[in-house]
Amino acid sequence: MTGFLGEYESTLDAKGRFLLPAGFKKQLPEVEAAHFVINRGFEKCLSLYPLKNWEPLFDKITKLNDFDPKVRQFLRYFLNGATQVEPDSAGRLLIPPNLKEYAELKKDIVLVAAVNKIEIWDSNKYKQLFDSFSAEAFSDLAKDVMAKDKE
Repeated sequence: MTGFLGEYESTLDAKGRFLLPAGFKKQLPEVEAAHFVINRGFEKCLSLYPLKNWEPLFDKITKLNDFDPKVRQFLRYFLNGATQVEPDSAGRLLIPPNLKEYAELKKDIVLVAAVNKIEIWDSNKYKQLFDSFSAEAFSDLAKDVMAKDKE
């Protein structure tokens, strides 16, 4: 599985295309750099998965119990809009209009490492996210999340 580090700025052109930053390209094996799945993130952002990272997640999703109403609700929301994308001849990835609208992407975007995927944020929304989060709140969150590993 491919993992990512980093945070990079990019811009969308008039058609909703962007170049994957070189910093992320270097982290992808060449074979994986050509196939991605893009879908809605859990917040107002998008998630860009290399196909190799999407496949085990999708495999897990296919094993969920479709008779459970919560599963159906999750599937509809999570898979709604999920689209396989490939770079064009200029190396740009196209964000489908419905996903661009969902994440309220304008022109300036930020691509952020999120372990096995890359999150795509509107630049202003990403800045607001961190402007509203204090160092103390981050410390408390880290304690709550990371302390669970020790239990």
